[in-house]
Amino acid sequence: MTVFRADKKFERFEDVTPELLKKERVKLLLCDLDNTLRLHSEKEPADELADWVEDLKNAGVKIIIISNNGRKKMMQKFCEPLGIDCVWWAKKPVSTKLTEAMEKHSVKPEETAMLGDKWSTDVLAAKFAKVRAWKVEHRKDIV
Repeated sequence: MTVFRADKKFERFEDVTPELLKKERVKLLLCDLDNTLRLHSEKEPADELADWVEDLKNAGVKIIIISNNGRKKMMQKFCEPLGIDCVWWAKKPVSTKLTEAMEKHSVKPEETAMLGDKWSTDVLAAKFAKVRAWKVEHRKDIV
C-alpha cells in the first residue's frame, strides 16, 4: 500500500455496488460529496444517487459523507432526504473525521473504505486513517 495511489479506481460512484462491498467486507463507506456523489450545481440528490444509497443501506452498509465543504445547512439539506449523516469542514487530508466516524459506529479500519475524487484530499485522508482509498472519476456536467 502506497500513499501515492488509490487502492481501487472507479468511473462512477454507482460502480461501487453492494456486491463489491460485501466481497470487500466493507461495513462503513465514507464518501466525499462534491464532484464525487454530486455536481456543484446540484441542490438536491439526483435519483441515481438516492437509488444507490438505498441499495447500499439495504445491504447493511453505513454511508457517511465526509466533506471539506463548509456549508453546514446546505450539506444537511442535501443529506437529510438520503437519510445519511454528513460531516462538513472535515479538513481532509487530515484524517480525524474519518477516525471519529469509525469510532462512532464501532467499525474497524479494515471494514472501512473512503470514496472520493481527489488524491490530495480524499485518498490521502484514507491513507492516513489506514482505510481503503477508493478514487472515482471527477463528476462533470454532461452537455
